[in-house]
Amino acid sequence: MPHSFGTRARTRHMFAKKFRKHGMPHLSQYFLPVKVGDYVDIFANPSIHKGMPYKHYHGRTGIVFNVTKSAVGVRVNKLVNGRVLEKRIHVRIEHIRKSTCQKEIIERVKSNEAAKKAAREGGEKVNLKREAKKPKEGYFLAAAGGDGTITTIQPLPFSDLV
Repeated sequence: MPHSFGTRARTRHMFAKKFRKHGMPHLSQYFLPVKVGDYVDIFANPSIHKGMPYKHYHGRTGIVFNVTKSAVGVRVNKLVNGRVLEKRIHVRIEHIRKSTCQKEIIERVKSNEAAKKAAREGGEKVNLKREAKKPKEGYFLAAAGGDGTITTIQPLPFSDLV
């Protein structure tokens, strides 16, 4: 059983850099365009100790509520004793990634708007709802002989070989 309960206890792999990925973050990380309302992933960069989030928030997705010169305020949901609390934490920009959780929704909105515009010009109705994947269509398999005749196979009666 573990006997240390520090803030970085049991983070051996969580706060470790991947093989051949050691070193400081790229400068483009510091120029990451982040606005209030953006979805971001909190992903702690172990090479930067300042402004590192607590281990519970590592890998969580939140919404930006504040932007300062070197940090970002993020609203994150946390499960505490069966209820979900909205936590507000400030994390330095090195520990933030743009989230792709809204990417599919944004693409679908764009395609729906284009389909609506085309339908309005064409004068027909269009269904914009997502549909479940339908079962495959049935088909007939060609016979192995190639001549197209169907052969019927009869089972042989059981005979004891002893």
